[in-house]
Amino acid sequence: MQVTATAPGKAILFGEHSVVYGKPAIAVAVDRRAQVKIQKLDNTEDNTIQVKVKNPPLSRCIDLKEDRIIPEDKNNQNGILDYIFKSLKKVNQEDGIEITVDLKIPLGAGLGSSAAVTVATIAAASRYNQINLSKDEIAEYAHQVELEVQGAASPIDTTISTFGGIIYLSRNAKTAIPLQINWDLPLVIGYTEKPGNTGKLVESVRLKRKAYPEIINPILDSMERITENAREALLHGNQKKLGDLMNINQGLLDALGVNSIELSNMVYTARNTGAIGSKITGAGGGGSIIAFCPNKLEKVVSALEASENAFSVHISPEGVQVNVDE
Repeated sequence: MQVTATAPGKAILFGEHSVVYGKPAIAVAVDRRAQVKIQKLDNTEDNTIQVKVKNPPLSRCIDLKEDRIIPEDKNNQNGILDYIFKSLKKVNQEDGIEITVDLKIPLGAGLGSSAAVTVATIAAASRYNQINLSKDEIAEYAHQVELEVQGAASPIDTTISTFGGIIYLSRNAKTAIPLQINWDLPLVIGYTEKPGNTGKLVESVRLKRKAYPEIINPILDSMERITENAREALLHGNQKKLGDLMNINQGLLDALGVNSIELSNMVYTARNTGAIGSKITGAGGGGSIIAFCPNKLEKVVSALEASENAFSVHISPEGVQVNVDE
């Protein structure tokens, strides 16, 4: 039996950094996916789990009995393998299998690559082991894995990767509400080779808030109101309002100090070549921007690619999907 699962990446439209302080957020699943394929090893005497990642190329073995990855990384930098390892433990995977990962989402760009791989791995491994998990259970297990690997993680990445579409995350991450919209959302992602350090950026905002609460708290409150207004703009198909709110939100992110020269250049390049709105997506300091580009996708992608990396995306209405070949 061969089981293949795919799960989409994500982009945060609104709520970066403010979500840390209990504010709402809006995220979209994008049509760039992680694929995880599980099958029995040809060599039946091999009791390990062989993992092959296509992009970037990587090949390791996982020994669940000894609780380790072989060969071990001296700097303990296993990257995506840590998510696969802990995902397999969630479903009591047995040895003697081969896992192939094909990732169409850039790593370290704030686009939910680790969540997509985690969700796809849990979905594929559970089906391979004939464990019937609901999507709610897959999302919960995947969030637990991200917490174990990262120490802290919002449930928004694993939720959007599991369910797809557009999700509004209510205050204090209490409820993930799907937003039903009946119009296309043409987006461009631009990303730099320089990754942002989420932990350091979140800490820098925390320190600013501690030092200047009377300044930073109103910024976070404004981000909340932007997110609430953006929710209405999405539901009513108001393109101009959505673009305006993205641009205003970018100014507030800049005020928090999470911008960079590379990101700023991409934000303004996108606007100057036709994007209605553009802003950082994710923690900032490197990573990615997102631009809303009705009728201007190709033009904006071309302009961004002159100096950085870019690709167009649309909303992926489908979350995790599983296919079984007997």
